[in-house]
Amino acid sequence: MAAVAVATRWWLLLMLSAAELGVAPAPQPPNILLLLMDDMGWGDLGVYGEPSRETPNLDQMATEGMLFPNFYTANPLCSPSRAALLTGRLPIRSGFYTTNGHARNAYTPQEIVGGIPDSELLLPALLKGAGYASKIVGKWHLGHRPQFHPLKHGFDEWFGSPNCHFGPYDNKARPNIPVYRDQEMVGRFYEEFPINLKTGEANLTQIYLQEALEFIQRQQAAHRPFFLYWAVDATHAPVYASKPFLGTSQRGRYGDAIRELDDSVGRILRLLQDLGIAENTFVFFTSDNGAALISAPRQGGSNGPFLCGKQTTFEGGMREPAIAWWPGHIPAGQVSHQLGSIMDLFTTSLSLAGLEPPRDRAIDGLDLLPAMLQGRLTDRPIFYYRGNTLMAVTLGQYKAHFWTWTNSWEEFKQGIDFCPGQNVSGVTTHSQEEHTKLPLIFHLGRDPGERFPLSIASIEYLDALRRITPVVQQHQEALVPGQPQLNVCNRAVMHTVSR
Repeated sequence: MAAVAVATRWWLLLMLSAAELGVAPAPQPPNILLLLMDDMGWGDLGVYGEPSRETPNLDQMATEGMLFPNFYTANPLCSPSRAALLTGRLPIRSGFYTTNGHARNAYTPQEIVGGIPDSELLLPALLKGAGYASKIVGKWHLGHRPQFHPLKHGFDEWFGSPNCHFGPYDNKARPNIPVYRDQEMVGRFYEEFPINLKTGEANLTQIYLQEALEFIQRQQAAHRPFFLYWAVDATHAPVYASKPFLGTSQRGRYGDAIRELDDSVGRILRLLQDLGIAENTFVFFTSDNGAALISAPRQGGSNGPFLCGKQTTFEGGMREPAIAWWPGHIPAGQVSHQLGSIMDLFTTSLSLAGLEPPRDRAIDGLDLLPAMLQGRLTDRPIFYYRGNTLMAVTLGQYKAHFWTWTNSWEEFKQGIDFCPGQNVSGVTTHSQEEHTKLPLIFHLGRDPGERFPLSIASIEYLDALRRITPVVQQHQEALVPGQPQLNVCNRAVMHTVSR
Protein backbone atom coordinates (compact mmCIF):
# COMPACT_ATOMS: atom_id res chain seq x y z
CA MET A 1 0.00 0.00 0.00
CA ALA A 2 2.94 2.30 -0.72
CA ALA A 3 0.76 4.46 -2.97
CA VAL A 4 -1.71 5.18 -0.18
CA ALA A 5 1.05 6.10 2.25
CA VAL A 6 2.71 8.44 -0.23
CA ALA A 7 -0.59 10.23 -0.96
CA THR A 8 -1.53 10.54 2.70
CA ARG A 9 1.82 12.13 3.59
CA TRP A 10 1.64 14.38 0.52
CA TRP A 11 -1.83 15.74 1.29
CA LEU A 12 -1.05 16.09 5.03
CA LEU A 13 2.04 18.17 4.29
CA LEU A 14 0.06 20.37 1.92
CA MET A 15 -2.66 20.98 4.47
CA LEU A 16 -0.20 21.69 7.31
CA SER A 17 1.80 24.07 5.15
CA ALA A 18 -1.38 25.89 4.11
CA ALA A 19 -2.51 26.20 7.73
CA GLU A 20 0.87 27.56 8.85
CA LEU A 21 0.93 30.13 6.07
CA GLY A 22 -2.68 31.13 6.59
CA VAL A 23 -3.61 30.39 3.00
CA ALA A 24 -6.41 28.34 1.48
CA PRO A 25 -5.73 24.62 1.03
CA ALA A 26 -4.45 23.41 -2.32
CA PRO A 27 -7.16 22.51 -4.86
CA GLN A 28 -8.39 18.93 -4.80
CA PRO A 29 -7.00 16.48 -7.35
CA PRO A 30 -8.95 16.09 -10.59
CA ASN A 31 -11.99 13.88 -10.84
CA ILE A 32 -11.46 10.74 -12.93
CA LEU A 33 -14.11 9.38 -15.26
CA LEU A 34 -13.40 6.20 -17.25
CA LEU A 35 -15.96 5.37 -19.94
CA LEU A 36 -15.54 1.70 -20.91
CA MET A 37 -17.62 0.35 -23.76
CA ASP A 38 -18.26 -3.34 -24.43
CA ASP A 39 -17.22 -4.99 -27.71
CA MET A 40 -17.03 -1.61 -29.45
CA GLY A 41 -14.64 -1.66 -32.39
CA TRP A 42 -11.94 0.75 -33.53
CA GLY A 43 -14.01 1.61 -36.60
CA ASP A 44 -17.29 2.36 -34.83
CA LEU A 45 -16.82 6.13 -34.39
CA GLY A 46 -17.08 8.82 -37.01
CA VAL A 47 -13.73 10.26 -35.94
CA TYR A 48 -12.18 6.88 -36.80
CA GLY A 49 -13.79 6.86 -40.25
CA GLU A 50 -17.18 5.19 -39.73
CA PRO A 51 -19.05 6.46 -42.82
CA SER A 52 -22.50 7.06 -41.32
CA ARG A 53 -20.92 9.42 -38.76
CA GLU A 54 -23.58 8.85 -36.13
CA THR A 55 -21.37 9.67 -33.12
CA PRO A 56 -21.38 13.50 -33.01
CA ASN A 57 -20.72 13.75 -29.26
CA LEU A 58 -17.77 11.37 -29.27
CA ASP A 59 -16.42 13.05 -32.40
CA GLN A 60 -16.73 16.41 -30.61
CA MET A 61 -15.00 14.91 -27.57
CA ALA A 62 -12.07 13.98 -29.83
CA THR A 63 -12.09 17.48 -31.36
CA GLU A 64 -11.84 19.00 -27.88
CA GLY A 65 -9.36 16.40 -26.62
CA MET A 66 -6.81 13.86 -27.83
CA LEU A 67 -7.28 10.83 -30.07
CA PHE A 68 -5.17 7.68 -29.62
CA PRO A 69 -5.20 5.62 -32.84
CA ASN A 70 -2.70 3.10 -31.39
CA PHE A 71 -4.45 2.10 -28.17
CA TYR A 72 -4.75 -1.54 -27.09
CA THR A 73 -6.59 -3.76 -24.70
CA ALA A 74 -4.64 -6.32 -22.65
CA ASN A 75 -6.70 -9.30 -23.83
CA PRO A 76 -9.25 -9.89 -26.61
CA LEU A 77 -11.98 -10.84 -24.13
CA CYS A 78 -14.03 -8.94 -21.55
CA SER A 79 -13.11 -10.25 -18.07
CA PRO A 80 -9.30 -10.29 -18.46
CA SER A 81 -9.27 -6.84 -20.06
CA ARG A 82 -11.29 -5.36 -17.18
CA ALA A 83 -8.98 -6.97 -14.64
CA ALA A 84 -6.05 -5.37 -16.48
CA LEU A 85 -7.65 -1.90 -16.41
CA LEU A 86 -8.28 -1.93 -12.67
CA THR A 87 -4.95 -3.53 -11.65
CA GLY A 88 -2.57 -2.04 -14.24
CA ARG A 89 -1.29 -5.57 -14.80
CA LEU A 90 -1.41 -8.17 -17.54
CA PRO A 91 -4.22 -10.64 -16.84
CA ILE A 92 -1.75 -13.51 -16.58
CA ARG A 93 -0.23 -11.78 -13.53
CA SER A 94 -3.58 -11.45 -11.72
CA GLY A 95 -4.78 -14.96 -12.55
CA PHE A 96 -7.37 -13.97 -15.14
CA TYR A 97 -6.68 -16.88 -17.47
CA THR A 98 -7.20 -20.63 -17.67
CA THR A 99 -4.75 -23.52 -17.99
CA ASN A 100 -7.50 -25.84 -19.28
CA GLY A 101 -6.19 -25.40 -22.80
CA HIS A 102 -3.31 -23.77 -24.65
CA ALA A 103 -4.12 -20.20 -25.72
CA ARG A 104 -7.70 -20.64 -24.58
CA ASN A 105 -9.81 -17.57 -23.88
CA ALA A 106 -11.75 -17.53 -20.61
CA TYR A 107 -14.00 -15.15 -18.69
CA THR A 108 -16.32 -15.18 -15.64
CA PRO A 109 -19.77 -16.56 -16.41
CA GLN A 110 -22.08 -17.38 -13.51
CA GLU A 111 -20.64 -20.84 -12.93
CA ILE A 112 -16.97 -19.84 -12.67
CA VAL A 113 -15.72 -20.36 -9.12
CA GLY A 114 -12.89 -17.82 -9.26
CA GLY A 115 -12.62 -14.06 -9.47
CA ILE A 116 -10.33 -11.14 -8.71
CA PRO A 117 -7.94 -12.24 -5.92
CA ASP A 118 -7.74 -10.35 -2.63
CA SER A 119 -4.00 -9.98 -3.26
CA GLU A 120 -4.64 -7.64 -6.19
CA LEU A 121 -4.74 -3.90 -5.47
CA LEU A 122 -7.46 -2.28 -7.52
CA LEU A 123 -7.56 1.35 -8.62
CA PRO A 124 -10.51 2.50 -6.43
CA ALA A 125 -8.89 1.08 -3.28
CA LEU A 126 -5.70 3.01 -3.99
CA LEU A 127 -7.54 6.22 -4.85
CA LYS A 128 -9.09 6.21 -1.39
CA GLY A 129 -5.68 7.33 -0.16
CA ALA A 130 -6.19 10.62 -1.98
CA GLY A 131 -9.74 11.08 -0.70
CA TYR A 132 -11.66 9.87 -3.76
CA ALA A 133 -15.23 8.61 -3.66
CA SER A 134 -15.71 5.84 -6.22
CA LYS A 135 -18.54 4.18 -8.08
CA ILE A 136 -18.88 1.56 -10.78
CA VAL A 137 -21.93 1.67 -13.02
CA GLY A 138 -22.63 -1.34 -15.22
CA LYS A 139 -20.72 -4.53 -15.88
CA TRP A 140 -18.19 -5.77 -13.32
CA HIS A 141 -17.18 -9.17 -14.78
CA LEU A 142 -14.43 -9.93 -12.26
CA GLY A 143 -16.29 -12.65 -10.38
CA HIS A 144 -19.89 -13.63 -9.77
CA ARG A 145 -19.60 -14.70 -6.13
CA PRO A 146 -20.13 -12.03 -3.42
CA GLN A 147 -16.51 -12.07 -2.18
CA PHE A 148 -15.38 -10.85 -5.60
CA HIS A 149 -17.84 -7.96 -5.92
CA PRO A 150 -16.76 -4.30 -6.34
CA LEU A 151 -17.40 -3.15 -2.77
CA LYS A 152 -15.04 -5.87 -1.56
CA HIS A 153 -12.30 -4.39 -3.75
CA GLY A 154 -12.34 -0.66 -3.09
CA PHE A 155 -15.46 0.77 -4.70
CA ASP A 156 -17.80 2.77 -2.47
CA GLU A 157 -20.86 2.31 -4.67
CA TRP A 158 -22.09 -0.03 -7.40
CA PHE A 159 -25.09 -0.19 -9.65
CA GLY A 160 -24.92 -2.96 -12.20
CA SER A 161 -24.29 -6.62 -12.68
CA PRO A 162 -21.42 -9.06 -12.08
CA ASN A 163 -21.90 -10.42 -15.60
CA CYS A 164 -23.17 -9.58 -19.05
CA HIS A 165 -26.88 -9.48 -19.88
CA PHE A 166 -27.08 -12.97 -21.36
CA GLY A 167 -30.42 -14.76 -21.09
CA PRO A 168 -33.23 -15.16 -20.46
CA TYR A 169 -32.81 -18.36 -18.47
CA ASP A 170 -35.36 -20.65 -16.85
CA ASN A 171 -34.40 -19.77 -13.25
CA LYS A 172 -34.19 -23.48 -12.50
CA ALA A 173 -31.07 -24.99 -14.00
CA ARG A 174 -29.71 -21.48 -14.52
CA PRO A 175 -30.94 -18.23 -12.95
CA ASN A 176 -31.18 -14.93 -14.76
CA ILE A 177 -28.23 -12.60 -14.13
CA PRO A 178 -28.66 -10.48 -10.98
CA VAL A 179 -28.47 -6.68 -10.81
CA TYR A 180 -27.09 -5.01 -7.69
CA ARG A 181 -27.19 -1.72 -5.90
CA ASP A 182 -24.10 -1.85 -3.73
CA GLN A 183 -24.31 -5.20 -1.89
CA GLU A 184 -28.02 -5.78 -2.35
CA MET A 185 -29.55 -7.58 -5.28
CA VAL A 186 -32.36 -5.37 -6.65
CA GLY A 187 -33.53 -7.54 -9.53
CA ARG A 188 -32.47 -9.61 -12.51
CA PHE A 189 -32.10 -9.03 -16.23
CA TYR A 190 -35.26 -10.01 -18.18
CA GLU A 191 -37.31 -9.69 -14.99
CA GLU A 192 -37.17 -6.39 -13.05
CA PHE A 193 -34.82 -5.12 -15.78
CA PRO A 194 -36.46 -6.27 -19.02
CA ILE A 195 -34.70 -6.74 -22.35
CA ASN A 196 -36.86 -7.52 -25.37
CA LEU A 197 -34.74 -9.78 -27.57
CA LYS A 198 -37.18 -9.51 -30.46
CA THR A 199 -37.22 -5.71 -30.68
CA GLY A 200 -33.95 -4.94 -28.87
CA GLU A 201 -35.70 -2.54 -26.49
CA ALA A 202 -34.24 -2.02 -23.01
CA ASN A 203 -33.87 1.03 -20.79
CA LEU A 204 -30.58 -0.06 -19.23
CA THR A 205 -28.41 2.61 -20.86
CA GLN A 206 -30.77 5.31 -19.59
CA ILE A 207 -30.68 3.81 -16.10
CA TYR A 208 -26.88 3.67 -16.19
CA LEU A 209 -26.77 7.26 -17.44
CA GLN A 210 -28.92 8.52 -14.57
CA GLU A 211 -26.75 6.66 -12.07
CA ALA A 212 -23.68 8.44 -13.47
CA LEU A 213 -25.27 11.89 -13.52
CA GLU A 214 -26.59 11.58 -9.98
CA PHE A 215 -23.23 10.40 -8.63
CA ILE A 216 -21.38 13.30 -10.28
CA GLN A 217 -23.85 15.87 -8.92
CA ARG A 218 -23.69 14.41 -5.43
CA GLN A 219 -19.88 14.39 -5.28
CA GLN A 220 -19.64 17.88 -6.72
CA ALA A 221 -22.04 19.16 -4.05
CA ALA A 222 -19.88 17.49 -1.38
CA HIS A 223 -16.70 19.01 -2.91
CA ARG A 224 -15.12 15.56 -2.96
CA PRO A 225 -12.96 14.22 -5.80
CA PHE A 226 -14.57 11.24 -7.49
CA PHE A 227 -13.65 8.22 -9.57
CA LEU A 228 -16.49 7.02 -11.79
CA TYR A 229 -16.09 3.82 -13.80
CA TRP A 230 -18.95 3.77 -16.33
CA ALA A 231 -18.84 0.24 -17.79
CA VAL A 232 -21.92 -0.06 -19.98
CA ASP A 233 -22.68 -3.06 -22.18
CA ALA A 234 -25.34 -2.09 -24.76
CA THR A 235 -23.04 -2.98 -27.68
CA HIS A 236 -22.44 -6.52 -26.44
CA ALA A 237 -24.75 -9.06 -28.09
CA PRO A 238 -27.66 -9.18 -27.59
CA VAL A 239 -27.42 -5.44 -28.26
CA TYR A 240 -30.13 -3.15 -26.97
CA ALA A 241 -31.31 0.46 -26.99
CA SER A 242 -34.16 2.40 -25.46
CA LYS A 243 -37.28 3.10 -27.50
CA PRO A 244 -36.37 6.67 -28.61
CA PHE A 245 -33.20 5.31 -30.27
CA LEU A 246 -34.51 2.10 -31.84
CA GLY A 247 -34.68 2.32 -35.62
CA THR A 248 -32.77 5.61 -35.80
CA SER A 249 -29.44 4.34 -37.15
CA GLN A 250 -28.37 3.47 -40.66
CA ARG A 251 -26.41 0.59 -39.08
CA GLY A 252 -29.37 -1.30 -37.61
CA ARG A 253 -29.79 -2.25 -33.98
CA TYR A 254 -26.08 -2.12 -33.21
CA GLY A 255 -26.01 1.43 -34.56
CA ASP A 256 -29.02 2.29 -32.41
CA ALA A 257 -27.04 1.23 -29.33
CA ILE A 258 -24.05 3.28 -30.48
CA ARG A 259 -26.22 6.35 -30.97
CA GLU A 260 -27.66 6.06 -27.47
CA LEU A 261 -24.22 5.63 -25.92
CA ASP A 262 -22.95 8.62 -27.88
CA ASP A 263 -25.87 10.70 -26.66
CA SER A 264 -25.19 9.56 -23.07
CA VAL A 265 -21.54 10.55 -23.25
CA GLY A 266 -22.60 13.96 -24.55
CA ARG A 267 -24.96 14.43 -21.61
CA ILE A 268 -22.25 13.46 -19.12
CA LEU A 269 -19.75 15.92 -20.60
CA ARG A 270 -22.36 18.68 -20.69
CA LEU A 271 -23.13 18.10 -17.02
CA LEU A 272 -19.44 18.49 -16.16
CA GLN A 273 -19.42 21.77 -18.05
CA ASP A 274 -22.67 23.00 -16.50
CA LEU A 275 -21.36 22.25 -13.00
CA GLY A 276 -18.14 24.14 -13.76
CA ILE A 277 -15.94 21.09 -13.11
CA ALA A 278 -14.93 20.14 -16.67
CA GLU A 279 -11.44 21.59 -16.22
CA ASN A 280 -11.04 19.54 -13.06
CA THR A 281 -12.26 16.25 -14.54
CA PHE A 282 -10.16 13.85 -16.59
CA VAL A 283 -12.28 11.72 -18.92
CA PHE A 284 -11.10 8.74 -20.98
CA PHE A 285 -13.22 6.78 -23.45
CA THR A 286 -12.29 3.32 -24.75
CA SER A 287 -13.51 -0.28 -25.14
CA ASP A 288 -12.69 -3.60 -23.49
CA ASN A 289 -11.82 -5.46 -26.72
CA GLY A 290 -12.46 -5.34 -30.42
CA ALA A 291 -15.85 -5.67 -32.09
CA ALA A 292 -17.38 -9.15 -32.10
CA LEU A 293 -17.43 -9.80 -35.84
CA ILE A 294 -19.16 -13.11 -35.19
CA SER A 295 -22.24 -11.03 -34.31
CA ALA A 296 -21.87 -8.45 -37.07
CA PRO A 297 -23.40 -6.59 -38.76
CA ARG A 298 -26.72 -6.61 -36.88
CA GLN A 299 -25.30 -7.36 -33.43
CA GLY A 300 -21.66 -6.38 -33.86
CA GLY A 301 -19.47 -3.49 -34.89
CA SER A 302 -16.53 -2.55 -37.08
CA ASN A 303 -12.79 -2.88 -36.50
CA GLY A 304 -11.96 -0.58 -39.40
CA PRO A 305 -9.00 -1.72 -41.50
CA PHE A 306 -7.81 -4.30 -38.98
CA LEU A 307 -7.83 -8.07 -39.18
CA CYS A 308 -10.41 -10.21 -37.35
CA GLY A 309 -12.07 -9.25 -34.08
CA LYS A 310 -12.88 -10.15 -30.50
CA GLN A 311 -11.35 -13.40 -29.23
CA THR A 312 -8.28 -13.05 -31.48
CA THR A 313 -4.92 -11.35 -31.00
CA PHE A 314 -4.92 -9.83 -34.46
CA GLU A 315 -5.27 -6.05 -34.50
CA GLY A 316 -9.05 -6.17 -34.83
CA GLY A 317 -9.35 -7.99 -31.52
CA MET A 318 -6.91 -5.85 -29.58
CA ARG A 319 -6.83 -2.28 -30.95
CA GLU A 320 -9.47 0.02 -29.48
CA PRO A 321 -10.98 3.46 -29.97
CA ALA A 322 -9.55 5.83 -27.36
CA ILE A 323 -10.19 9.50 -26.56
CA ALA A 324 -8.79 11.59 -23.69
CA TRP A 325 -10.64 14.78 -22.65
CA TRP A 326 -9.53 17.28 -20.04
CA PRO A 327 -10.32 20.90 -21.03
CA GLY A 328 -7.63 23.41 -20.16
CA HIS A 329 -5.01 20.69 -19.76
CA ILE A 330 -5.00 18.34 -22.77
CA PRO A 331 -4.56 20.42 -25.94
CA ALA A 332 -7.64 20.26 -28.15
CA GLY A 333 -7.68 18.51 -31.50
CA GLN A 334 -4.52 16.49 -30.97
CA VAL A 335 -3.61 12.98 -32.11
CA SER A 336 -1.09 11.01 -30.07
CA HIS A 337 0.82 8.17 -31.68
CA GLN A 338 1.87 6.82 -28.31
CA LEU A 339 1.38 3.05 -28.08
CA GLY A 340 -1.20 2.96 -25.31
CA SER A 341 -2.79 0.20 -23.28
CA ILE A 342 -5.91 -0.14 -21.18
CA MET A 343 -3.52 -0.87 -18.29
CA ASP A 344 -2.18 2.68 -18.62
CA LEU A 345 -5.47 4.01 -17.24
CA PHE A 346 -4.51 2.55 -13.85
CA THR A 347 -1.11 4.23 -13.70
CA THR A 348 -2.32 7.49 -15.27
CA SER A 349 -5.19 7.75 -12.78
CA LEU A 350 -2.82 7.27 -9.87
CA SER A 351 -0.56 9.96 -11.29
CA LEU A 352 -3.51 12.35 -11.58
CA ALA A 353 -4.28 11.73 -7.91
CA GLY A 354 -0.68 12.36 -6.86
CA LEU A 355 -0.10 8.69 -6.08
CA GLU A 356 2.71 6.30 -6.91
CA PRO A 357 1.93 2.82 -8.24
CA PRO A 358 2.48 -0.07 -5.81
CA ARG A 359 6.14 -1.08 -5.67
CA ASP A 360 5.67 -4.62 -4.39
CA ARG A 361 4.52 -6.05 -7.72
CA ALA A 362 5.02 -5.69 -11.46
CA ILE A 363 2.92 -2.89 -12.97
CA ASP A 364 2.56 -2.96 -16.74
CA GLY A 365 0.64 0.30 -17.15
CA LEU A 366 2.42 3.44 -18.34
CA ASP A 367 1.67 6.98 -17.16
CA LEU A 368 0.18 8.67 -20.23
CA LEU A 369 0.28 12.20 -18.82
CA PRO A 370 3.62 13.07 -20.49
CA ALA A 371 2.15 12.03 -23.85
CA MET A 372 -1.12 13.89 -23.26
CA LEU A 373 0.21 17.08 -21.69
CA GLN A 374 3.65 17.45 -23.27
CA GLY A 375 3.53 15.30 -26.42
CA ARG A 376 6.36 13.08 -25.15
CA LEU A 377 6.31 9.55 -26.57
CA THR A 378 7.69 6.54 -24.73
CA ASP A 379 9.03 3.48 -26.53
CA ARG A 380 7.33 0.44 -25.04
CA PRO A 381 6.16 -3.02 -26.12
CA ILE A 382 2.57 -4.18 -26.35
CA PHE A 383 2.15 -7.85 -25.39
CA TYR A 384 -0.78 -9.79 -26.82
CA TYR A 385 -1.91 -12.65 -24.59
CA ARG A 386 -4.61 -15.19 -25.28
CA GLY A 387 -5.20 -17.20 -22.14
CA ASN A 388 -1.86 -18.35 -20.79
CA THR A 389 0.01 -17.85 -24.06
CA LEU A 390 2.01 -14.91 -25.41
CA MET A 391 0.71 -14.80 -28.96
CA ALA A 392 2.38 -11.65 -30.28
CA VAL A 393 4.20 -8.43 -29.45
CA THR A 394 4.32 -4.99 -31.06
CA LEU A 395 7.40 -2.82 -30.74
CA GLY A 396 7.40 0.42 -32.67
CA GLN A 397 5.82 -0.27 -36.06
CA TYR A 398 6.62 -3.98 -36.04
CA LYS A 399 4.37 -6.77 -34.79
CA ALA A 400 5.68 -10.31 -34.35
CA HIS A 401 3.31 -13.28 -34.09
CA PHE A 402 4.64 -16.28 -32.16
CA TRP A 403 1.37 -18.18 -32.48
CA THR A 404 -1.49 -17.74 -34.94
CA TRP A 405 -5.01 -19.02 -34.37
CA THR A 406 -8.53 -17.78 -34.88
CA ASN A 407 -10.69 -20.64 -33.65
CA SER A 408 -10.89 -24.40 -34.13
CA TRP A 409 -11.97 -26.13 -37.31
CA GLU A 410 -14.82 -27.71 -35.32
CA GLU A 411 -16.19 -24.30 -34.32
CA PHE A 412 -15.59 -22.85 -37.78
CA LYS A 413 -17.58 -25.67 -39.42
CA GLN A 414 -20.46 -24.86 -37.05
CA GLY A 415 -20.53 -21.29 -38.39
CA ILE A 416 -18.47 -19.65 -35.61
CA ASP A 417 -16.15 -17.28 -37.47
CA PHE A 418 -14.04 -14.63 -35.71
CA CYS A 419 -12.75 -13.29 -39.05
CA PRO A 420 -15.67 -13.33 -41.51
CA GLY A 421 -14.56 -12.57 -45.04
CA GLN A 422 -10.95 -12.01 -43.96
CA ASN A 423 -9.15 -15.25 -44.67
CA VAL A 424 -5.38 -14.63 -44.97
CA SER A 425 -3.49 -17.76 -45.98
CA GLY A 426 -1.04 -18.89 -43.31
CA VAL A 427 -2.18 -16.16 -40.91
CA THR A 428 -5.85 -16.65 -39.96
CA THR A 429 -5.35 -20.31 -39.12
CA HIS A 430 -7.91 -22.68 -37.57
CA SER A 431 -5.21 -24.79 -35.97
CA GLN A 432 -2.70 -23.40 -33.51
CA GLU A 433 0.41 -22.65 -35.55
CA GLU A 434 3.68 -22.01 -33.74
CA HIS A 435 6.14 -19.39 -35.01
CA THR A 436 8.30 -18.96 -31.91
CA LYS A 437 11.58 -19.60 -33.74
CA LEU A 438 10.74 -17.56 -36.83
CA PRO A 439 7.82 -15.30 -35.96
CA LEU A 440 5.55 -13.79 -38.58
CA ILE A 441 6.45 -10.09 -38.59
CA PHE A 442 4.30 -7.32 -40.03
CA HIS A 443 4.98 -3.61 -40.44
CA LEU A 444 1.75 -2.17 -39.09
CA GLY A 445 2.35 1.24 -40.64
CA ARG A 446 2.39 -0.17 -44.18
CA ASP A 447 0.19 -3.18 -43.50
CA PRO A 448 -2.31 -2.52 -40.69
CA GLY A 449 -4.43 -5.42 -41.90
CA GLU A 450 -1.63 -7.96 -41.23
CA ARG A 451 -1.88 -9.48 -44.69
CA PHE A 452 1.71 -9.41 -45.91
CA PRO A 453 4.34 -10.79 -43.50
CA LEU A 454 7.91 -9.64 -44.08
CA SER A 455 10.19 -12.04 -45.89
CA ILE A 456 12.37 -13.87 -43.35
CA ALA A 457 15.30 -13.38 -45.71
CA SER A 458 14.98 -9.59 -45.74
CA ILE A 459 17.23 -7.19 -43.86
CA GLU A 460 14.12 -5.50 -42.47
CA TYR A 461 12.90 -8.78 -40.95
CA LEU A 462 16.26 -9.52 -39.34
CA ASP A 463 16.56 -5.99 -37.94
CA ALA A 464 13.06 -6.15 -36.47
CA LEU A 465 13.72 -9.60 -35.00
CA ARG A 466 16.93 -8.37 -33.34
CA ARG A 467 14.98 -5.59 -31.61
CA ILE A 468 12.04 -7.72 -30.57
CA THR A 469 13.83 -10.86 -29.33
CA PRO A 470 15.55 -9.42 -26.22
CA VAL A 471 12.37 -7.56 -25.19
CA VAL A 472 10.36 -10.78 -25.28
CA GLN A 473 13.07 -12.81 -23.53
CA GLN A 474 13.31 -10.28 -20.70
CA HIS A 475 9.53 -10.25 -20.30
CA GLN A 476 9.18 -14.04 -20.22
CA GLU A 477 12.10 -14.56 -17.84
CA ALA A 478 10.69 -12.07 -15.32
CA LEU A 479 7.04 -13.12 -15.62
CA VAL A 480 5.43 -14.70 -12.55
CA PRO A 481 1.93 -15.90 -13.49
CA GLY A 482 -0.81 -15.58 -10.89
CA GLN A 483 -2.83 -18.54 -9.71
CA PRO A 484 -5.35 -19.21 -12.52
CA GLN A 485 -8.83 -18.08 -11.51
CA LEU A 486 -10.81 -19.24 -14.54
CA ASN A 487 -10.25 -23.00 -14.47
CA VAL A 488 -13.12 -24.34 -12.36
CA CYS A 489 -16.87 -24.27 -12.97
CA ASN A 490 -19.53 -25.25 -10.46
CA ARG A 491 -23.20 -24.55 -11.15
CA ALA A 492 -23.91 -24.31 -7.43
CA VAL A 493 -22.14 -20.94 -7.24
CA MET A 494 -24.69 -19.42 -9.66
CA HIS A 495 -27.09 -19.22 -6.73
CA THR A 496 -24.71 -17.53 -4.25
CA VAL A 497 -25.94 -13.93 -4.47
CA SER A 498 -26.10 -11.15 -1.92
CA ARG A 499 -29.56 -10.04 -0.81
